[in-house]
Amino acid sequence: MMANCCGLLTSQKEPVPLKSVEVELEVRDHVATVVSTLNYENKEDKPLEAVFVFPLPGDAAVCHFSAKIGQTHIVAEVKEKQEAREEYDDALSSGQQAFLLEESEQSPDIFSLSVGSLPPGESASIRLEYVIELAVQADEGLRFCLPAVLNPRYQPQGGEAGNVQVTSVPASLVPYSLSFSARVSSPRPVSKVESNCPLDPLQHLNTEQTRATVKLAAGHKFDRDVELLIYYKDAHQPTAVVEAGQASSKPGTLMGDPVVMLSLYPEFPQAVTSSVASCGEFVFLLDRSGSMGGGEIKSARDTLLLLLKSVPLGCYFNIYSFGSTYEHIFPKSVEYNQKTMEEALKKVDKMEADLGGTEILEPLKHIYSQPCIPNQPRQLFVFTDGEVGNTKEVINLVKQNSGSHRCFSFGIGEGASSALINGLAKEGGGHAQFITGTDRMQPKVMQSLRFALQPAVVDISVTWDLPKGVSVTALSPPITALFQGQRSLVYAQLTGQSSEASEGCVTVKYSLAGHPSQNQLHFSLRPAEDTGLTVHRLAARTLIRSLEMEERECEEEEVAGVKKKKVVDLSVQSGVSSAFTAFIAVNKGNSEAVQGPLVRRNVPTPMMARSMLQMNVMTGSMPPMPRMAAQCLSMPRGALMACSMPQNMMACSMPENMSMPPMPMRDCSMPQMNLMDCDDIAYGCSAEMDLLGASESWSSLDDVGVNSGLGASPWSSLDVSLPKQPPRDPLLQLVSLQKASGCWVLDPDLAAALGKTSEEVEKPKPASVNQDVWATILALIWLHGFKMDAQEEWELLAMKAVSWLRAQKASCVKECVEAGNALLGCNVQEDSLGI
Repeated sequence: MMANCCGLLTSQKEPVPLKSVEVELEVRDHVATVVSTLNYENKEDKPLEAVFVFPLPGDAAVCHFSAKIGQTHIVAEVKEKQEAREEYDDALSSGQQAFLLEESEQSPDIFSLSVGSLPPGESASIRLEYVIELAVQADEGLRFCLPAVLNPRYQPQGGEAGNVQVTSVPASLVPYSLSFSARVSSPRPVSKVESNCPLDPLQHLNTEQTRATVKLAAGHKFDRDVELLIYYKDAHQPTAVVEAGQASSKPGTLMGDPVVMLSLYPEFPQAVTSSVASCGEFVFLLDRSGSMGGGEIKSARDTLLLLLKSVPLGCYFNIYSFGSTYEHIFPKSVEYNQKTMEEALKKVDKMEADLGGTEILEPLKHIYSQPCIPNQPRQLFVFTDGEVGNTKEVINLVKQNSGSHRCFSFGIGEGASSALINGLAKEGGGHAQFITGTDRMQPKVMQSLRFALQPAVVDISVTWDLPKGVSVTALSPPITALFQGQRSLVYAQLTGQSSEASEGCVTVKYSLAGHPSQNQLHFSLRPAEDTGLTVHRLAARTLIRSLEMEERECEEEEVAGVKKKKVVDLSVQSGVSSAFTAFIAVNKGNSEAVQGPLVRRNVPTPMMARSMLQMNVMTGSMPPMPRMAAQCLSMPRGALMACSMPQNMMACSMPENMSMPPMPMRDCSMPQMNLMDCDDIAYGCSAEMDLLGASESWSSLDDVGVNSGLGASPWSSLDVSLPKQPPRDPLLQLVSLQKASGCWVLDPDLAAALGKTSEEVEKPKPASVNQDVWATILALIWLHGFKMDAQEEWELLAMKAVSWLRAQKASCVKECVEAGNALLGCNVQEDSLGI
């Protein structure tokens, strides 16, 4: 019998040193500063090196890293990455304490933190800080996400391996605690703060309600990302913030000069935003990897149904799906009509999460190789849980083809890579959405479809009018996309001074639906107070990301080297992390060298149970039933996946002499991956655990994609009774009956969808009215009468139905609406139907 030990233990009963994570969020209007404190304690009798790998928002600017050991406080410096690694290794070999923070070279939303030479009985606190812009949602809320879940990233066959080892356990069994608090301030009143996690009540700090605080309720289980939605009472307005340069920095440099941050909210004419294009090529790319199993793939199928019913006649479309391989419904995009729509929907209905890994690069290459259709602008919709290892390569490909399409991306589920989802949309001139927890996918996708159906904004330019003596240097890449109600951010460096005017003006010009338009914003050149260097750091992050992408695109090694040096210099100057630099701190004040060999401890990060089980399925081996398994994704040190603080997910880096060799794949159809089954972490008071009883999310094998089409697995002989399919949602049942033209047909299926018999539906029809007209009016009445809470989901297909009705020049519409209201028990006005 094993000793009765509590806490997270390795198979050798070794404790993990991370004890708690404290996160403080400060939101000022639409910019957030996040400070995470990681508390470690070495309760062993030998010195430790603790290594953690964890996620961070992909567009965050990591700008501070420090450590406190006893009464000693050490602030890290940013140095070139290899130089920082060597300094860290040298410090450890000489018995000094050292701390290393690195960003992944494959994906900017993964960081690695190494805490070296923590003596027996010693405690250490690590402080990480980053700043980030908050994205505006469709309902004008500002979204902040603290990533809590790091799912394994699938590395395609032949791809460059990362250099990180991720040790994971089911999210509900993470051994360290999280405390989270947020302070919100804005010129406008804070109306509410919502979250997918339990919160303590919102506390306003002044009578104007412009400052408020909120805390995460105790007992967070690490089973999801922590998402906050912040709402202000007034709609977002264009703003400009000028921030003074750093006094210690040289004038003429980014950090020494003032920097302005412009927040632009273009307003388009109502006639344009309410119109719907009747042309376009719509390409839908759906992730069918095993990690999409369960509710995600069903939601994706339902969403494709709504999309295909909402596409206007005259457009073209195709549907691709991918995993280890990819499939397409048609060899090339086809014209949208009843025949092609029905054929597509039949195949969509059979789609499962059964294609293995997550190789998105090849289907994208195939899509881009297809010639564009004249006068049919290409719109690409990508649905994925974002668990890929070649993020930067995928984003580069989208950027290279940005002139031929717009890309709309959707991150599905906990742990979706923000770097991938945001990067696809940014470089593809589209819009990104995240669907987590109980979010319905459909309304967010339909909002993006409305954007895609609006005319593209072209010929975008930004011009500045500044006082004599003041010049401007753009720090942001050119704006490539503008959408109604969506914010565009522009950063610029202001050099020089003026003794005259203290005001500047910026003008954004563009062409929309053939009509030139412009928006102007006047702003004060007087620096704002109390912003610190937040704007400078966000501007530096923006410029660093642009230079990194230019470096990756360089074919000439010499030119790439120049770009890389620019990134390193800017990163060091601004104190903001990059792919080519790292934070390094060495405690040079401790006179006594740490004695004894250094023992490595990998702290596990939360991972969704479906991902853990799926990764085992992909390797052809399942976790041993009596014990809790930990998943390790082994990659050499060379590409070390950096780490950064999202809250609880502290991750881990791997010294060269500790990299683990890849295990050979079992007999399965997946390309070889550096995957290992790590059956070496047991949690709780005994080594014997019922794996399937440990977490509800493990209770249904179907939900985690076991039936993944990867061939026989150890689960295949189990007698598992799957739940029966639930009845179809009434809205989707009605929508599924709509024809491509927009009309409905009067038949028993429609009667059933309306909750009536065929006789009840046919009897009240006015004698002179066509059956399809009557059926279509009944469907519209039902939608308006019973489903107004989901209007954004069916609004476009209803517009198509109204267009069809108008084309019929139907008589007796008023009589039909009255009879339909009486039949369905509604009180919908004819005007509200838009007929």
